[in-house]
Amino acid sequence: MAMRAAATTTAAYASGRGLRAMFSSLSSFPFNIPQTKTEKPPPAEPSTNLFISGLSKRTTTEGLRTAFAKFGEVVHARVVTDRVSGYSKGFGFVNYASLEDAAAGIKGMDGEFLDGWVIFAEYARPRPPIPSLNNGPPQGWQ
Repeated sequence: MAMRAAATTTAAYASGRGLRAMFSSLSSFPFNIPQTKTEKPPPAEPSTNLFISGLSKRTTTEGLRTAFAKFGEVVHARVVTDRVSGYSKGFGFVNYASLEDAAAGIKGMDGEFLDGWVIFAEYARPRPPIPSLNNGPPQGWQ
């Protein structure tokens, strides 16, 4: 009897019934899932501050400064790190002395390898203002 049950179960999976059939039937899901259209934000205004993304976890601030110093005078460089592990979060900032140096830094390093990873360089966008949690004045103000 156990042999017959095992043979029946094996035949059910082999013939396309069972879990495989259940998951393949999801492609004919009767509801239309809305497609979200994400618009790219407009390009940032040219500035001396660059946003660098795609950094390796092993990239350091000094390594970032050294890589971008080839294209102009770097005033400040910073790799944003995780507080617990101390490793890079994958992005950082480089501040150049002039707009021309910043443009050369983007042209020279955008899409290039740094520590084995392809990085992307673009002008940094200013941080949007933090909205208040309430619209009124603080409690106790008269």
